[in-house]
Amino acid sequence: MSVKNHPAWRRRALAWSSLPLLVLIWIALASRVPAYVLPQPWDVLREGLQWLDSGKLAKHLGSSLLRELIGFGSAAALAIALGTGLGLSRALRDFMGPLNSLFMAIPPIAWTPLMIILLGLGNASIVAVIILAALFPMALTVQEGVQAIQGGLVRAARTLGADKRQLLHHVYLPACLPFITAALRIGFSQAWRALIAAEMIGASQGIGWMVSTGGQIGNSSQVLLGICLIGLIAWLTESLLFRRLEAHYQHWVGQ
Repeated sequence: MSVKNHPAWRRRALAWSSLPLLVLIWIALASRVPAYVLPQPWDVLREGLQWLDSGKLAKHLGSSLLRELIGFGSAAALAIALGTGLGLSRALRDFMGPLNSLFMAIPPIAWTPLMIILLGLGNASIVAVIILAALFPMALTVQEGVQAIQGGLVRAARTLGADKRQLLHHVYLPACLPFITAALRIGFSQAWRALIAAEMIGASQGIGWMVSTGGQIGNSSQVLLGICLIGLIAWLTESLLFRRLEAHYQHWVGQ
């Protein structure tokens, strides 16, 4: 079988063909409207180089990534603990059920004005919004993992004398790793969207701020630069981290 006919090569070719196609569509659309409405990709690239040269790009990127790291990391730690408790305790599931439904139904951006009132403008309110956005989807995914563990594994471990702590560390946690990885993937996406939305309302710097202020001053190149950065960072995180983690644990869930 030739390299070009190999299934893996065809999948990679299809995956990489979508981005050039998107750029070609962008160029075609931009050629039909004024540049101030929809600039060409090279105009956005020029804008990015100017931001990079001035040092502003590093500052805004650093602010967003730091907020995401703190908020997502805090939400992940809380979600693993909460999700494990939900999976092990029927009483806790009954108690938290309405709260889970309530918090998951509220868009993250709706929390931003309240958090600004409570915590003020800045990192604290944005991190709080990120935690609220990511915590419950991750916790429910971890809960599903704990509940999916076969009872035979638990009974066998108990027969061998395992106590609750040993069950948690040597049975539940290893078996839940694929679900935890999936939870982190979902949580990062929710946290990233919440971060951008919160920065557009309550920040003085960050990628969301770039998009918001670019729209206010009519600088479409700045708006598109921010949008491209949002998508690029999400894509890199998905490709370089979460897909590799999920591929590593695929055999655990029989895929």
